[in-house]
Amino acid sequence: MKKERFLTTARMTRIAILGACAFILMYFEIALPFIAPTFYKLDFSEIPVLIGGFALGPLSAVVIELIKILLKLLFKPTTTAFVGELANFLVGCAFAVPAALYYQKNRTRKGALISLLIGTLCMALAGFAVNLWLVIPAYVSIMHFPLEAIIGAGAAIFPVVDSVFMLVLCCTTPFNLIKGILLSILTFLLYKRISPFLK
Repeated sequence: MKKERFLTTARMTRIAILGACAFILMYFEIALPFIAPTFYKLDFSEIPVLIGGFALGPLSAVVIELIKILLKLLFKPTTTAFVGELANFLVGCAFAVPAALYYQKNRTRKGALISLLIGTLCMALAGFAVNLWLVIPAYVSIMHFPLEAIIGAGAAIFPVVDSVFMLVLCCTTPFNLIKGILLSILTFLLYKRISPFLK
């Protein structure tokens, strides 16, 4: 069976358009102060990434995610010493790639729902690891954010937060689960309407 070429003009055009859409959606951010400190922002930029992954495959999702980050850096220089951008890329890929991999083999309504659930859980797990071992330590060591202030922001919401681990467990993980659920619902509603234009 002949494999479809990845680098075709049509595919790269679609990837570029989805990457640009993802970049634009990055600017529409929402804080969820009832669940996480306001330095965590929810945006909808993963929707084009996920739609691209479903329609064009998991590798396309990675490229769309990368285009989004590169465009962001081009138009708005980093304020986080590239830590925030790297974290966004890693967590975004953790959401879209497993979902796209599952959907590739199960292109049904049920398959889409399961793939979105898998993506949401993978994003929450990746978000846990990335925040615990990369983002917060980097903000403290590179950007000299006071660790006490970061933990204190979480403790103001949930008094049980008294360490980085508890901050990530009680604030970051629920935040990413809520984000994943919202993105999944919107992707599920939009995909069938948009996918004919991506074939």
